[in-house]
Amino acid sequence: MELTETLLEEVYRKVSIKLEGKKEITDEMIKDGAYEILSQITQGEFVSVSQRLQVVKHCLNSMKKLGILQPILDDPSITEIMINGPNHIFVERAGRLYELEEHFESDKQLEDLIQKIVAKVNRTVDSSNPICDARLEDGSRVNIVLAPIALEGATVTIRKFPEKVISFQDLIDWGSITPEAAEFLQRCVEAKYNIFVSGGTGSGKTTFLNALSNFIPSDERIITIEDSAELQIQKVKNLVRLETRNANTEGKGAITIRDLIKSSLRMRPERIVVGEVRGAEALDMLQAMNTGHDGSLSTGHANSPADMLSRLETMVLTGCSFPIEAIRQQIASAIDLVVHLGRLSDKSRRVLDIVELKGYINGDYVINSLFHFEREGESGGKIVGKLTRTRERFENIHKFQMAGMDCSDINQMIDGEKTKE
Repeated sequence: MELTETLLEEVYRKVSIKLEGKKEITDEMIKDGAYEILSQITQGEFVSVSQRLQVVKHCLNSMKKLGILQPILDDPSITEIMINGPNHIFVERAGRLYELEEHFESDKQLEDLIQKIVAKVNRTVDSSNPICDARLEDGSRVNIVLAPIALEGATVTIRKFPEKVISFQDLIDWGSITPEAAEFLQRCVEAKYNIFVSGGTGSGKTTFLNALSNFIPSDERIITIEDSAELQIQKVKNLVRLETRNANTEGKGAITIRDLIKSSLRMRPERIVVGEVRGAEALDMLQAMNTGHDGSLSTGHANSPADMLSRLETMVLTGCSFPIEAIRQQIASAIDLVVHLGRLSDKSRRVLDIVELKGYINGDYVINSLFHFEREGESGGKIVGKLTRTRERFENIHKFQMAGMDCSDINQMIDGEKTKE
């Protein structure tokens, strides 16, 4: 007896019909129904125990989980899933892309799966609203683009949620950052420096932001704002998590990041953590940083720290008509540090730069490079290099002083004097 995709789908379809209208469908009901339908279809043919279990698992995944996608989601070695229409499923393992043999039976099967995903987070995706961001129950980030916008059929991209919260110790162990740089950033978070994390797509900005957020003292009130909730701040009890909402089918009811930032200012936050700024909400974020909400954190797409500042200017300009000089002064006043991440050619994710934004003088940002990634070469297909301390002195020490923290050894760390002792 061979278990074909057609047979599995037929059993699932008939079990669905059999259980239709039930108020509550338990795993046991699905299991019993699958065995019964399988016996009817096979009509006495020998079906092994492993095959029977496979049929039950398929029905369970299809009815209560995400069908053929569930085993892929359950594979811990896979970090990203890319569905390009019903016939092509690609995954990322260890930074490399692979195409799987699995595929959807039809466009409808894929579309049914998409509707199941968005329904669980009260979002809508259809012909009038063909682009949607959502998340799975485990927090994995989902982006959906329907046909005909996606020419080859509905496209689904899933960034899997890590089972374990990634800490700075993990990043140190992986070589993404040095212990010295991690200690410096930890102290900066504790002293309420405003930090912006920049980098390209897939460089690890959200992961890094989450690690930074877990340095926030546990007795503070934190508001997190995201398109799709991903941050895992564990030790802070006074935590409010906010998530955007798309417009309904009538084009009404949308709640944007800008709306949430404005609302968060009335929630008595001590810090605001914004998953990513990409538009006019940048102005509200900067104003929050400048009006007593020190220690705020956020991320943005950019190719370098200087490019991040330039992109912030552009974002602010989309929502206001301020003079460019005023915008730049606002940025220089609000942001203390920019941490720039990159994904290198060997697929590793590294911290490439940590810079201090000292101010804005005579039309230029005054940027002070504190740490910079020095590439030394390659070995066995891996890039060899290290985030090194520069000799530049960290000058913006007033927040350390206000927090009652010793800044003398901070400057020793930046100056590299510790290595001389």
